[in-house]
Amino acid sequence: MAFFLETLIGGLMAGMLYSLVAIGFVLIFKASGVFNFAQGAMVLFAALAMARFSEWVPGWTGVSSPLFANSVAFVLAGIMMFVVAWLIERLVLRHLVNQEGATLLMATLGIAYLLEGIGQGIFGNDIYKIDVGMPKEPVFVLQNVFEGGILINKEDFIAALIAALLVGALTLFFQKTATGRALRAVADDHQAAQSIGIPLNRIWVIVWCVAGVTALVAGIIWGSKLGVQFSLATVAMRALPVVILGGLTSVPGAIVGGLIIGVGEKLSEVFLGPYVGGGIEIWFAYMLALVFLMFRPQGLFGEKIIDRV
Repeated sequence: MAFFLETLIGGLMAGMLYSLVAIGFVLIFKASGVFNFAQGAMVLFAALAMARFSEWVPGWTGVSSPLFANSVAFVLAGIMMFVVAWLIERLVLRHLVNQEGATLLMATLGIAYLLEGIGQGIFGNDIYKIDVGMPKEPVFVLQNVFEGGILINKEDFIAALIAALLVGALTLFFQKTATGRALRAVADDHQAAQSIGIPLNRIWVIVWCVAGVTALVAGIIWGSKLGVQFSLATVAMRALPVVILGGLTSVPGAIVGGLIIGVGEKLSEVFLGPYVGGGIEIWFAYMLALVFLMFRPQGLFGEKIIDRV
C-alpha cells in the first residue's frame, strides 16, 4: 500500500507540472482559437532568460546573494516575457485578426522558431543551471502509518505546490474577472466580441502576457529539474495529451487532464511496465489521447461543437 501511495503521489506531482504547461496552450486557444505551437519555445526562452540573468546579475550589481540574484532575474525575465508578448501582438497577431485558424497556426510555428533562434543568439546554447534554492533530497513521511514510510521528493512537492497555486489563481482569473469573461467572448467569436466593444488587441496582449508568465514559472521548475537546454522545448509536447484529454477550451480540464496523465504514466510504468516492456511512461499519454480523439475529441471538459446546416 505504501508503494502504491508513493507512486500515486509522484504521479499527482508530475501531473500538476503538466497542467501548468497545458494551461499555456489553453490560454492562447481561448483567446485566438488556435493551438499555440510556440508554447514550448516560450518555456525554453523564459528558462534561458532566468538562468542567464541569475548569472549576470551579481556581476552587474556587485551583490553575490543567490536570493537577490534570483529575485532580480525573475523580475527581468518576467519583463522580457511581457515584451515578447507585446511584440507578438503588435507585429504578428494584429495583422491576422479574423484570419483562418491555419494561418494563425502557421504564425505560432514561425514564432516558435524565431524565439528559439533569438534565445540562442542572446543567451547562448550551452546547458545552464537554475538554482532557486528548492531542496533536492527526498524525505520519508507517514512512517508511523506505513512501515518504512512514503518517499517524497521535496523538490517535486514544492514545484507541484507552486504549480497548484498558479493554476488556482488562473482559474479564479478566468471565472471571476471581467477580463476573463471578455477573453471567453473573444474565443467564441472575434467579430462579435469587437462589435460589443471588447478591444481584441488588448485581450490578446493580456493573454499572451499571462501565458508568458506561466511559461516562465514552468521554465524555472523544469529548468531546475532537468537543466536549461534546447531540448526543454520538447517538454511542451508532454502537455499535448493533457489538453486533448481535458479539452482545449477548459482550464479545469487542463488541471484534471494533467493529474490523470501524471498518475497514469507513473502507475502504468510501475505496474504494467514489467509485462509490456520498458518505456510505457513515454507513450502511455499519447495512446490515451488517441483513444479520446476517437471517442470524445472535445475532451472531458471541452464544449461539443454542433454545426447547424
